[in-house]
Amino acid sequence: MASHSDTLVVFFGATAGANGGKLGSDEREIILLVWQILDLHEKKVGKIQQRLIKPDTLELTDQCKEETELTAEELCKAEPLDTVLQQFQQAISAEVKSLGRNSYSLCVDGPLLIRQALHPEASKKNLVLPECFYSFVDLKREFHKCCPNAGPVKDLTLLSMLEYLCLPAVSEQMTGVKEVKSMMMIIQHILAEPYNHKFSSFENVKYKFESGACSKTEAVDSETVIRARGLPWQSSDQDIARFFKGLNIAKGGVALCLNAQGRRNGEALVRFVNSEHRDMALERHKHHMGSRYIEVYKATGDEFLKIAGGTSNEVAQFLSKENQVIIRMRGLPFTSTHQDVLGFLGPESPVTDGTEGLLFVKYPDGRPTGDAFVLFACEEYAQNALKKHKQILGKRYIELFRSTAAEVQQVLNRYMSTPLISTLPPPPMLPVPVLATSPFITTASTRDCVRLRGLPYTAAIEDILEFMGEHTIDIKPHGVHMVLNQQGRPSGDAFIQMKSADRAFMVAQKCHKKMMKDRYVEVFQCSTEEMSFVLMGGTLNRSGLSPPPCKLPCLSPPTYAAFPSPAAMLSTEAAALYQPPLLATPRTPQAPAHSPSPALTYFSPQPQLYMNMNMNYTAYYPSPPVSPSTMSYFAAPPGSMAAAVAQQGAPVLPQPGALVRMQGLPYTAGVKDILSFFQGYQLQADSVLVLYNLSGQRSGEALVTFPSEEAARRAVAERSNLPLSGHPVRLMCCE
Repeated sequence: MASHSDTLVVFFGATAGANGGKLGSDEREIILLVWQILDLHEKKVGKIQQRLIKPDTLELTDQCKEETELTAEELCKAEPLDTVLQQFQQAISAEVKSLGRNSYSLCVDGPLLIRQALHPEASKKNLVLPECFYSFVDLKREFHKCCPNAGPVKDLTLLSMLEYLCLPAVSEQMTGVKEVKSMMMIIQHILAEPYNHKFSSFENVKYKFESGACSKTEAVDSETVIRARGLPWQSSDQDIARFFKGLNIAKGGVALCLNAQGRRNGEALVRFVNSEHRDMALERHKHHMGSRYIEVYKATGDEFLKIAGGTSNEVAQFLSKENQVIIRMRGLPFTSTHQDVLGFLGPESPVTDGTEGLLFVKYPDGRPTGDAFVLFACEEYAQNALKKHKQILGKRYIELFRSTAAEVQQVLNRYMSTPLISTLPPPPMLPVPVLATSPFITTASTRDCVRLRGLPYTAAIEDILEFMGEHTIDIKPHGVHMVLNQQGRPSGDAFIQMKSADRAFMVAQKCHKKMMKDRYVEVFQCSTEEMSFVLMGGTLNRSGLSPPPCKLPCLSPPTYAAFPSPAAMLSTEAAALYQPPLLATPRTPQAPAHSPSPALTYFSPQPQLYMNMNMNYTAYYPSPPVSPSTMSYFAAPPGSMAAAVAQQGAPVLPQPGALVRMQGLPYTAGVKDILSFFQGYQLQADSVLVLYNLSGQRSGEALVTFPSEEAARRAVAERSNLPLSGHPVRLMCCE
């Protein structure tokens, strides 16, 4: 339309459910449209037109029946929405032409009819709306410009506007006709003296969602962000934009959330252009996307930036090409090159700008992750690429999904910020004796834990204790660990540390598939190592679905100290407490060759797992959570015990070992391969820790504990960059 100043079409509609301020909030269909034309130049008024619309569901709420006085029988004889919209466009075009005008604009009493009712319904029914429905005049805003003292826009009603202008209320009883006549009276009054108002501000509805990148330094207003939950896992940003059709989403304002394994978790953060559109989005709580209802909640700008914000120049350059369709590829061979991927996609799906339209996701040290993002110039090329879903490249099948700019940022942020090994601040050195590892934190081979799977999400520790029944007395102190998901909500899993492997076996046998709150709970025996792996943020297998038992490596490095055996002597004056940066399964102390004399050994009465930022659990039994700064494996013995220890002979101090980090290992390399690599250095098997990522795959790195710093430095000097199975291995001493 060339201009919006020729004619106004005063437009009104009603649905089969809620109307007025709640119009469109219940997803009910439009059943009535009423309109009337006003020539802005000649101030001529056309005839009021009214059309009933047949909904797909002929069911009216009591409120609708009372307000509109319409019946299902009347609507059954009406035309469907697409036919009525065609009639509307034809009638308006003919009338505008008869007036000698070229263009028209809709004028509505608030944005709800256009944004919350018409566009969402047309989107669900796959109807193409005429162009006139993408731009409209909001009478309340125009009135507020003329009469700012009449009150805020959100509080204005047709009756209050008439009263402010000292105009009589319309006596018409028919719904729709009454509202259109009232709107027409208000418009004619503000067009005349003394207001002489000009309709120049028009609200627009975006035709489509615009993708784009978001910087972490960008300011995002928390009043414009919502969280959508319950989305189908295959949903794209365009699907989410379609769910919110009629509301204007900011450029790049859809951020799909990923779980710990990098897969979509059914949630998304959506950023709108202003708070008004955000508030209308909240009214779509539990509206449907297909057969699923979507929950909509408030969110914050910080949450949006955490998911969608990025700082990488490489990503910014990749996403700088606008109006591109993004496809994510997953499961690529680690040796894949740009040409391999381009050849896999083929000539029928050309990548934008060739290799520049392809972004490989890598770890901080440059190793490939098997993920990549690809840009396509149009939907046709993207569809051709998606047809290759689960086809083979090399010896692996490749998964292809629609993606978004926010997902690109999120995946890159996650991989680039993932530390190769978690670290914590160095603990203080305390003048207390170190004796032996706690009996509660056992070695990885002891299966003295049980895993509970399928717990009700409302289950608390008290429910678990009731579920355990007579076996509660066999739980170690602080031995109940609730597993939370990435959003901090219960995952339905819990781990329990028992006093022995026999007790754990008995619990698994007697409680397996026992009922808790109308749900049966699976109980499996497992080891401390497997428990620690999950509590540190990992899963027990690649899919995260299979329960124990399974043998997986722990994420923590070995103990960085040599502990004296029970035969070693300790002194309260010389011995010191040494805490490793991260410890979940300490190595069993090795007995020395000689033991001067027997000594007392003290075990901490209530030790707790050392907690770091990646842990999933926050609940303990029987006491509440403790600050990480106070958690430890070891504690000073009581006075009588300390005195007895002090009377033993000369002190034996723990000697910290020297750590060497290995990088660039073949993914098939194991402990035996690493021991062979360091042949001649007299290392034991428990001196080697192969590191794994959160998916349970070997990361290509390992930590090796040498008996002394001198031996570690000699190994780095002599063995660094030497090949292991054809791969040059980088060595470095850890401070």
